[in-house]
Amino acid sequence: MMTDPIADMLTRVRNGLQAGRRWVELPVSKQKAEIARLLKENHYVFDYKVLDDGRHGVLRIYLKYHEGRPVIRNLRRVSRPGRRQYVRVDEIPRVRSGLGMAILSTSSGMLSDRAARRQRVGGELVAIVW
Repeated sequence: MMTDPIADMLTRVRNGLQAGRRWVELPVSKQKAEIARLLKENHYVFDYKVLDDGRHGVLRIYLKYHEGRPVIRNLRRVSRPGRRQYVRVDEIPRVRSGLGMAILSTSSGMLSDRAARRQRVGGELVAIVW
């Protein structure tokens, strides 16, 4: 039984990048698809697709490389099931002085740190990417 599917997703992406894979596949959920959408919008992955496998569905994330090196250098889960981390809008971290991205789960949906600041909402700090 998997207790943290988001951490599993991030680990699969990290392992796929380290192994030089073109894509990684994982079980789909709305939250994982939203995280993949944010990664694509901020140019950390090439693309993502939700595929039908006849059961629950599969999320395929196409990984991105630049000059043979992965675009994502670090991908870290912050809020965990055992210890949730919530931040107010003025506490949202600036990852690598704005070169990275924080992913937040807010009342307005999954947002990047920039979008959350723009909309003036805080929420659960899900992950940090750079």
